[in-house]
Amino acid sequence: MTTSALQLRRRAIRDQISEDEWRTRVDLAACYRLMNRYGMTDLIYNHITAKIPGAGEQFLINAYGLHYAEVTASNLYKIDSEGNIVLKPEIERGDWGLNPGGFTIHTAVHAARADIGCVLHSHTRAGVAVSAMKCGLLRLSQHALMFYGKLSYHDYGQPAIAEEGAAMVKSLGPANNFMMLRNHGVLVCGGTVRQTFLSAYFLEQACRIQVDTVSAGRPVTQIDAGLAEKLAAIFVFSGDMEWEAMIRQLDREEPDYKD
Repeated sequence: MTTSALQLRRRAIRDQISEDEWRTRVDLAACYRLMNRYGMTDLIYNHITAKIPGAGEQFLINAYGLHYAEVTASNLYKIDSEGNIVLKPEIERGDWGLNPGGFTIHTAVHAARADIGCVLHSHTRAGVAVSAMKCGLLRLSQHALMFYGKLSYHDYGQPAIAEEGAAMVKSLGPANNFMMLRNHGVLVCGGTVRQTFLSAYFLEQACRIQVDTVSAGRPVTQIDAGLAEKLAAIFVFSGDMEWEAMIRQLDREEPDYKD
């Protein structure tokens, strides 16, 4: 297919998409780019899904085979709660369809938690390292306090099967949005894409700080548990200011994410 023909096909798909869906697509594509920009990717693996407003149980997810730096608003797949393809994007190269492991976890979480609009799963080096520590996330930094009392843990199971998705939902619980997947990585959820990315970013920073601190081999000081509980209630944010600042940077340096 020629470039001009591909562009025409993409425009035809764009005409089928509501304004609410398109805004969600742009936000989700930005989230993928930011994950790459801040060193939180695992080659072509992992997934971030977003629920489409007003579309029932329909979600957006990346194409298997594309690097996060290649994700755009128009090359996201639209799927239903069973992982069936509702709208397939036009991708010139690198599209291997959908990775079943992607929607197995994500659709289970979306189905169980109507309050969740975005689900992000990552295998960052620091996230996996902390997930393997019996102590879990320690009270070593203000970043860590954002998740104090709000972080679930899930023991390693069989990835990418329906039963494991259901087990993860049970471990996450009815109210928590953050979970350490033991020896595996992290799962971060939020009402919006921007909230989810900011939470993932700060959780990653907390994990990096912990790995650095523990690796120094010196005695550590944890923040008082009572104080941590008080501050955890304060460290709640919408992510709007931070998100808008990062979007301005993307608009300057990677504007094609909106294509």
